[in-house]
Amino acid sequence: MEQRISLVTLGVTDLARARSFYESLGWEGQTVQDTVFHQAGGLAFVLWAREKLARDCGLEDTRQSGFGGIALAHNVRSPREVDELLATAESAGATLTRPAATTFYGGYAGAFVDPDGHAWEIAHNPGFTLAADGSLTLPDFDSL
Repeated sequence: MEQRISLVTLGVTDLARARSFYESLGWEGQTVQDTVFHQAGGLAFVLWAREKLARDCGLEDTRQSGFGGIALAHNVRSPREVDELLATAESAGATLTRPAATTFYGGYAGAFVDPDGHAWEIAHNPGFTLAADGSLTLPDFDSL
C-alpha cells in the first residue's frame, strides 16, 4: 500500500446542511448521486449520508453523536488566520470546542466541530512548511 490518502469521507446526517456549512467556509463542491465531492489539494474531501457510508463500509451505524476517534486539521500561515477561520466556522454553525491558544509546540491552534460533530483543528505550526498551494511538508523530525 502506498503511503497516501486519496479521499476523506465524512458521514453526515443532513447532506444539504453539511454542504451549506462547508460552502460558508469557502469550500466549493460538486454533487454527484447524493454525494458532495470537494477537491482538497491532492485529495478529495467527500460528504455522504452517514447511514450509506456505514453500510458501504460493512458496518452498522449505532452511534449518532459523539467523538468518532478522528480529527481533521487545517493548517494556516499565521495565528491571525486561526482566529479568523474559527470565527467564520462559528458563524457558519460550528461549535467551538477549544478556543485558540498557544500550543505546547510553539504554535497557535483552536478546534471546532461541524454540525455533524466532526472535529476540526485549525492550527498555525511554525515548524510545518505550507507551500503556496496549501500543501504541507513535514520537517525532518530527527534533525530538530
